[in-house]
Amino acid sequence: MSVRMADSLGGKAAVAGIGATEFSKDSGRSELRLAVEAVHAALDDAGLTPADVDGLVTFTMDTSPEITVAQAAGIGELSFFSRVHYGGGAACATVQQAALAVACGVADVVVCYRAFNERSGRRFGSGVQRREPTAEGAALGWNLPFGLLTPASWVAMAARRYLHTYGLTPEAFGHVAVVDRRHAARNPAAYFHGKPITLADHAASRWIVEPLRLLDCCQETDGGQAIVVTSAERARDLRRPPAVIVAAAQGAGRAQEQMTSFYRDDLTGLPEMGVVARQLWRTSGLAPCDVDVAILYDHFTPFVLMQLEEFGFCAPGEAADFVAADALPLNTHGGQLGEAYLHGMNGIAEAVRQIRGTSVNQVPGAATSLVTAGTGVPTSGLLLGRAG
Repeated sequence: MSVRMADSLGGKAAVAGIGATEFSKDSGRSELRLAVEAVHAALDDAGLTPADVDGLVTFTMDTSPEITVAQAAGIGELSFFSRVHYGGGAACATVQQAALAVACGVADVVVCYRAFNERSGRRFGSGVQRREPTAEGAALGWNLPFGLLTPASWVAMAARRYLHTYGLTPEAFGHVAVVDRRHAARNPAAYFHGKPITLADHAASRWIVEPLRLLDCCQETDGGQAIVVTSAERARDLRRPPAVIVAAAQGAGRAQEQMTSFYRDDLTGLPEMGVVARQLWRTSGLAPCDVDVAILYDHFTPFVLMQLEEFGFCAPGEAADFVAADALPLNTHGGQLGEAYLHGMNGIAEAVRQIRGTSVNQVPGAATSLVTAGTGVPTSGLLLGRAG
């Protein structure tokens, strides 16, 4: 694939199964057990068994290796196993890796998984602690001495610039939080089920790092999520309606760093997501007007606004009004702000449910779902659609 031309992956693979554990703040069991439960649930959803699986994909930030999950889940020989780097930016890329393996005949059934005790165990929101020396750590060393120690502090720099450039107030971010929590309130699987918020609630929440308030920041979650990918042809004969992978892409921008790309010419956008957007549109032949529902990675509300602008749903600086107007169904599961923080894997599952017609906040007639992975880091995205 090239950033200058369409690729040929689209339509060759599909998501055939999704499965998850409950989402909690204290799972009471190991991350390996969470992974296995999610894998079994996804296979059952697809009408497949562990014996059908010959590939596994996960994140580099994972304590449950592919061969260990295979052994614990009752999976036999593997012909493909892979990990994708950059935290939440890996989410959609795990499905892309699986689709590539299936399309090339390297594997027949690939399961993508993510499982962690991110609340009761290691908390990513705690920032940089006791890490081994790395090149990435050296880059962070230019920021840490000045108090930029956590993801919220890194995002706050870009968020402040965004507000200044477009003459906005922090209320602009509140529209994303309100929409997410409105959907979460109707989702029994969401941690904030039955708990919608208002713009006043957003404005009253405490500062984390100005201009970010508590309700601008995603929650921390224990849980697991798995996605089953196989050929589009085989998926048609399985238990659930398939969600065809219409296009998949990864993206890293110029001067890309992990959450601290402060030396770019402009801090008001997300160039890495711009790379993804251009490739998804180029490969699929679709445009923003063709998207029925968008599941956008929402670890922090400002980056949802920037993603909408990078994809061309609205002009720069106009995304807050776009969200406030409900111009596009957004994060219908409640997002990571409202449902759970599973590094975006639960967002992929929601995109699949929308294609199947089984979401608790179903968009009538939804035929195309856009889903994105973590931003501020090298990232990825998917366009999912109905089988023809």
